Amino acid sequence: MFMHKLPRNMALKAFDPHRKEFPCNYEKYSETPLNEEAETWFREGLAATSFDLWPDDRDYVKAAKLWSKSAEEKHWQAMLNLASLYIQGKGVGKDTERAVSLVEEVMKMGIPRAFDFMGTLHINGTGVRQDATRAYAFWSLAAEMGSADAQAYLGERLNASRDDPARETWGNKALAYKLMECAHAQENGRAASILGLSLGLDGDQQRALNILHDGVKFGSEKSAIFLAVSFRAGDATAQHQVDQDRGDRYGAIAHLLRLNPDLRLPNLDKVLPLPPAILPYWDGDKQTLIDGAKPVKTASLADIKPSPASLRQGRAHIPDGLVLPDEPQGGHLIQHLHTDAIISGFWLAQLAKPYTPKQVAWNAAQVPMYYALGESFTPPEDITKESGVLRFHYLGTPIPKSLAERHVPDWRVPQGVLREVPVPSRELRSSGLLPAPATGIWHGTIDPAHPLSKVFNLWTRQAYVEEGQSFPDPRERGLEISPKDIQWQWLDQANLPLPSGRKDIIIRNFSPAVSTN
Repeated sequence: MFMHKLPRNMALKAFDPHRKEFPCNYEKYSETPLNEEAETWFREGLAATSFDLWPDDRDYVKAAKLWSKSAEEKHWQAMLNLASLYIQGKGVGKDTERAVSLVEEVMKMGIPRAFDFMGTLHINGTGVRQDATRAYAFWSLAAEMGSADAQAYLGERLNASRDDPARETWGNKALAYKLMECAHAQENGRAASILGLSLGLDGDQQRALNILHDGVKFGSEKSAIFLAVSFRAGDATAQHQVDQDRGDRYGAIAHLLRLNPDLRLPNLDKVLPLPPAILPYWDGDKQTLIDGAKPVKTASLADIKPSPASLRQGRAHIPDGLVLPDEPQGGHLIQHLHTDAIISGFWLAQLAKPYTPKQVAWNAAQVPMYYALGESFTPPEDITKESGVLRFHYLGTPIPKSLAERHVPDWRVPQGVLREVPVPSRELRSSGLLPAPATGIWHGTIDPAHPLSKVFNLWTRQAYVEEGQSFPDPRERGLEISPKDIQWQWLDQANLPLPSGRKDIIIRNFSPAVSTN
């Protein structure tokens, strides 16, 4: 009886490949707010397993521990990532039942991606009885809820000329296009590649080119490969013009997208604009293309916040700009309770043998405290004889640390998916209705009260626009947002003209050392 109540066994409406209508919903509306501390652990787990690391350097054990902590705080992204680790046995013992249970917990939170995941579990028979009928029913439900991955997958399955159930394809192109258009509006790379190829076969070559170019921006290796082949061959999608240079750039980008599927390239037009635009000069380094096309974020030394220790009072206060050394001056020293400090400096109280969760938590909560030479170590108010043996560890005296040394890059920078850039020399904003007043990367936002703000206001919502050109119109991607509702902010990064008349791809990253000078 209990098993029947589990989400894996929920009653489902059968998948109908011949239905006429489809409600285009967006998954962002179902995503729940995330606990800030859990989000930090989640990001640390992503950093430990980043595609930017060599495979042998990816620490899945560390990621599993971090995502387990996040999962306890109901961080749904961490829960789904952890489920994937249990399925693969990476960083944890293989446990498909635990994986299914985690997915079910996220399903209870109403997250579309979890229903899509459950469909995959059923098609593969992972932790549940293999059942293609239920798999497609889960995918159909996920697509209706707004899962872009489910929309893209079903769109591909329905995009056939006739029904062939044995191959899991059906002839319902009208619905297939609706599904793929909805997923494309959510910047799904798979949907863009399938939609673009389909449009090309149907004879709409210009839109096919635009959609496939979008696909590259969304991180689709398949789109990049197709365009590389098209421009090298000069086929219909490439407007019957052989363009080896463009083809080579798409090919180089495809290679790096395969190495790092997390990449998104909204500023692709900075390094690879569509014809008839003249291509900027490229030095031949693949990374130049990726760095120029990836999202950017401004950074400055003024963004550096006061250290937590500088905000503490009493013995725990360390002035801002000073930090404790990695190794204490004079070496490691340990003293017992009720003894006198043999050296001035900061000391950390720790229980010698923490066994219970309470003892471990107490140790983790302690901060360094200053004791002068000859001062007696006294017990904190919350420590009793039953707490355990207390010892004080010498951490040294504070040393200066420059602003440049204190700069911590955005968590996405080490993952290779974001660049930090200097703050532009002037602040420049523009309505989406007007031509761009300057060349460069522009970041777009709409009012948080707008019905589509969760879908539009993304850290990747950027575009490289030449002065005098129109800003991107989201309606071309299926989002009913008027250009007048969009506020664009200039982030500079404009390419520089060469004497030949071509422009040179310019990458200007934020450098704390240069900013200090």
